[in-house]
Amino acid sequence: MELHVVNTGFFKLDGGAMFGVVPKVLWSRTNQADENNLCTWAMRCLLAVDGDRVVLIDNGIGDKQDAKFFSHYYLHGDDSLEKSLRKLGVGFHQITDNFLTHLHFDHCGGGVKYGSHGQYEMAFPRASYWSNPDHWKWATEPNPREKASFLKENIEPMEELGHLKMVDLNSKTLFPGFNFITVDGHTDKQMLPKIQYKGKTLVFVADLLPSVGHIPIPYVMGYDTRPLLTMDEKAKFLEEAAREEYILFFEHDPVNECCTVKMTEKGVRVDQTFKLDEI
Repeated sequence: MELHVVNTGFFKLDGGAMFGVVPKVLWSRTNQADENNLCTWAMRCLLAVDGDRVVLIDNGIGDKQDAKFFSHYYLHGDDSLEKSLRKLGVGFHQITDNFLTHLHFDHCGGGVKYGSHGQYEMAFPRASYWSNPDHWKWATEPNPREKASFLKENIEPMEELGHLKMVDLNSKTLFPGFNFITVDGHTDKQMLPKIQYKGKTLVFVADLLPSVGHIPIPYVMGYDTRPLLTMDEKAKFLEEAAREEYILFFEHDPVNECCTVKMTEKGVRVDQTFKLDEI
């Protein structure tokens, strides 16, 4: 199995929204805000290559929406999905699978594009796009709280153009060496890939743990639909991660790609931070 970082750029979100009830004086120690109280966040995907399988985990925000939409998120940085894949020598047509942790716009927007005739096309024309039945229903029949994050133009073409596939929530396996766990606090049935890599277990923690700054249990996003459940899921996962020496791969941390965690008197905390290519 080969793993490669795929950076798709940065965006900004309100610091208070990203840390919920935690006071700014605390969360700003790890995530500095600008004059508008906005913090910078990465949209960092992961490419897994195993034999003939070329699997992209999430795909960033894309570029389909109008200027007004993007003006809320202050996209910046030199990286894009296309540039990062090109650096790896990978074309969009070579992606065999796009594994989507969940269907919020900053995780799946890059999977659908406008074609030359103004119609929607799949960005990865030969790929299967993987979701799960529970989350698909959740996203296509959205609740009022999440409706603005589930954009039809990002989601519906997957099914309409015949690229949507559903994982088995019982086996929780895409292929040998690529499993996943599910969590329900942020959104229903978010999937976190759990990959065997160089004799270690790497977990793509998506929006269960957006950044190193979210490792303390009370540091939960205001966006989460079930924050108390998130806290419980984090506590159980982090205890297991410390015990089993998992590597955590961060999608949104603007600085840190990976970390390990350890048990301390204050609970589970960061042990070491490092880049994927340092493993």
